Amino acid sequence: MSVESKVRAVTTLRLKEMKERNEKISMLTSYDYSMAKIVDGAGIDVILVGDSAANVMAGHETTLPITLDQMIYHASSVVRAVNRALVVVDMPFGTYQGDSLAALNSAIRIMKETGADAIKIEGGEEIIDSVKRILTAGIPVMAHLGLTPQSIHKFGTYNVRAKEEAEAAKLIHDAHLLEEAGCFAVVLEKIPATLAAKVTKELSIPTIGIGAGGSTDGQVLVVHDMLGINKGFSPRFLRRYADLYTIMTEAVSHYIEDVKSCDFPNEQEQY
Repeated sequence: MSVESKVRAVTTLRLKEMKERNEKISMLTSYDYSMAKIVDGAGIDVILVGDSAANVMAGHETTLPITLDQMIYHASSVVRAVNRALVVVDMPFGTYQGDSLAALNSAIRIMKETGADAIKIEGGEEIIDSVKRILTAGIPVMAHLGLTPQSIHKFGTYNVRAKEEAEAAKLIHDAHLLEEAGCFAVVLEKIPATLAAKVTKELSIPTIGIGAGGSTDGQVLVVHDMLGINKGFSPRFLRRYADLYTIMTEAVSHYIEDVKSCDFPNEQEQY
């Protein structure tokens, strides 16, 4: 295998070039080696090692409990599987809010210990010092505005954000602030489609939407949701591309039946 073929094709620069030529960016989450191998092999542009692992992998109600060590574990597993996609890792709650030096140290740990390409951080002006400090170390930063799940207790709801004029104006202000600081992209979660379109048009960096309409430069979903593994989450923005919950349940049930009936293993399946 040549050196060139080992180099990941998708970079932060390529994402900006994709925006410039109006090529949509595809992004999905992954949290383990096997899933990341499938997602990357299918040709995804960006893999997000999301703090949503707290929900879909660990069963927590919010993203808040997941730790930096756990995020590093998940990200390391994903990176070992990936050949093409840009791998972005969520900085978990408590690792960057209010202390820019702690934020930098957390980001450095993620980059050094996982081999990932970038980090993602939630918030706007209130966390800009942390963003700037991380960027001074040469670490690429993806921003995240709108519904920021780490702030769920402040919002008190997962409803659509920035419907009111004041909050929409703040989101636009924050988006420009984050671009000026040096972020390479911004996730826009669960905001009105017209607002997402406005932000996308005004920014030179790519926007990645989730529940933000079709005018963003790309889309992201949680892989367990879009594959139908997770059946308990059905927001309007989610399109299920498979029903793996049913397929897997039927396969496990069939296996149990075969074991109970002594059909498995048969003579060809033993030594």
